[in-house]
Amino acid sequence: MRPLPASWSPRSEVANAQVVVKSLGDLSAVLRVDKIRIAPLPPLTFSVANGECLAVEGPSGSGKTRLLRAIADLDRASGHVFLDGAERNEMRAPTWRRLVRYAATDAMWWTDTARAAFVAPTADGQFALEAALHALLPELLLEPRLLDKPVSDLSTGERQRLAFARAIIDAPRVLLLDEPTNGLDPETTRRVEALIQRELNAGRSVVLASHDGAQIDRLAHVRLQLARPPQPMQPPLASLPTPFPTPNLEQARYDAVLRADGASTLGGPAKQNVP
Repeated sequence: MRPLPASWSPRSEVANAQVVVKSLGDLSAVLRVDKIRIAPLPPLTFSVANGECLAVEGPSGSGKTRLLRAIADLDRASGHVFLDGAERNEMRAPTWRRLVRYAATDAMWWTDTARAAFVAPTADGQFALEAALHALLPELLLEPRLLDKPVSDLSTGERQRLAFARAIIDAPRVLLLDEPTNGLDPETTRRVEALIQRELNAGRSVVLASHDGAQIDRLAHVRLQLARPPQPMQPPLASLPTPFPTPNLEQARYDAVLRADGASTLGGPAKQNVP
């Protein structure tokens, strides 16, 4: 299968990062990323086939989350992303995000209850969606009553599992999973991984960012290793400015898109560009 031209760490222990660890045969690419630029990394080019899981590895700050968000068209990035040959800018953003679904570690909720976030465009579609949802909840150890509970009253784990259900419920073509089991107990982690494997068996493509090496061994067919970002030069202590709290502008832009667009799709934001 194809190698992945990317920023490979020079350390010897990641020398095998380009090796395909599980063979899927000759499969055509569904998702193709061409020279996408996520600072401070050089342009990245890779592709993911039907039923294939590409794991993105790297230390904190190496750009894993920013890469997934750029693929989902949530953050600006130069380069091109294609789905079945169609470039992301050829589609309306809501359409792209329904097909290429980003699931954050700490997912945002733009509805008061979880049930309100599971909305289909037609009555028949809504009936099917709710039937699929009620079949999915027990697999994530979730009770149906949680759907009508205020999201603010749910535990972190309940919100996380419901957000995962929201991500997979309408069968997007590509799943961009950012630490999907972070903080979950072993049994719940096993169940989430089983559902990811089921999505792969159904032909979905998965890009998985994870710090869990054992999880990557279980799920991934290809690994993309991001190098450790360079450390900036530190000024002398005497020249450091007085500390002053600054907002997380990247998260603020993302939150603003969610608030402005509302629950127009299960994929979240509907605007084409993040402000």
